[in-house]
Amino acid sequence: MIKNKKILVVGAGGFIAGHLIKELIKNGNFITATDIKPKEYWFQDFDTAKNFYSTDMKDIDNCRKVTDNIDYVFNMACNMGGMGFIENNKAECMQSVLINTNLLIACKEKGVKKYFFSSSACAYNKKKQEDVFIKGLKEDDAYPADPEDGYGWEKLFSERMCRHFMEDYGIQVRIARYHNIYGPYGTYDGGREKAPAALCRKVLNAKKNNNKIEVWGDGMQTRTFLYIDDCIEGTLRLFESDYSDPVNIGSDEQVSINQMIEIIENISGIKKLERIYQLDKPKGVRGRSSNNDLAKKILKWSYKIKLKNGLKKTYDWISSEVNKQGSNLSRFTKS
Repeated sequence: MIKNKKILVVGAGGFIAGHLIKELIKNGNFITATDIKPKEYWFQDFDTAKNFYSTDMKDIDNCRKVTDNIDYVFNMACNMGGMGFIENNKAECMQSVLINTNLLIACKEKGVKKYFFSSSACAYNKKKQEDVFIKGLKEDDAYPADPEDGYGWEKLFSERMCRHFMEDYGIQVRIARYHNIYGPYGTYDGGREKAPAALCRKVLNAKKNNNKIEVWGDGMQTRTFLYIDDCIEGTLRLFESDYSDPVNIGSDEQVSINQMIEIIENISGIKKLERIYQLDKPKGVRGRSSNNDLAKKILKWSYKIKLKNGLKKTYDWISSEVNKQGSNLSRFTKS
């Protein structure tokens, strides 16, 4: 894996980026880290990383400042959250295109050798996701383009921007299309959390209170979910590869939301909860799954952690957090 490099991680206070930085530091790299959030709200803290900036990377001057003397850049930054946030903040999500655009310009100017962009399965054509338990989406299923409005369009456009900066200016780019990454040290409340964390929290609350759980939609919608440790391994393998087109980083263990709730119920030791289906809530596409043939071929990589095992780790961490006094205000973890 990458060693002894000067690496800029943008969006460093976020969930995936926090785990990525931890691994990069362990391998002896020198990290510069930026996020728009004040540092006390980052999900993980790193005593050995000295160059921290709480700054808005939509401003090109800030991008130029932090790319000085940098070998590699990981752009993990975007304004995003779970389906509720994405569907209700389309304009906010699309503004993340400024981060990618200005960061690429700064990398061109400063001679950065390699650039990673974190894309999303939301870039895929919605018409190919209208049924539950669909076949896994292959990388070329993103075209003809019809991604999820707002967030998905930003990701697809930014992928193209990366491609053209490589073609025109020679910057080596790597692009991961992440499929629902989950695990400890991330958002589990407040409106930006994704389904695994939200459902773990809801089951915990139901166990303590009325044995009822609110479910967005009818619970039949399906997804695949990838545990964070597998995500980091796949990300670093992709970065070190010679492949520059988008690659799915996901699992093929497709489940419905109802099935995920059953898994979490078993983890919690609670009997079956009463479901309160909220059909007016944001639901996203009907079904989504990741085809990982390309990752297996190019990266010699596939996920290892089964959903039930990853959810157990996630549930245990969220349980410990909600039991801490003031946990809603501080989820800061020293690494």
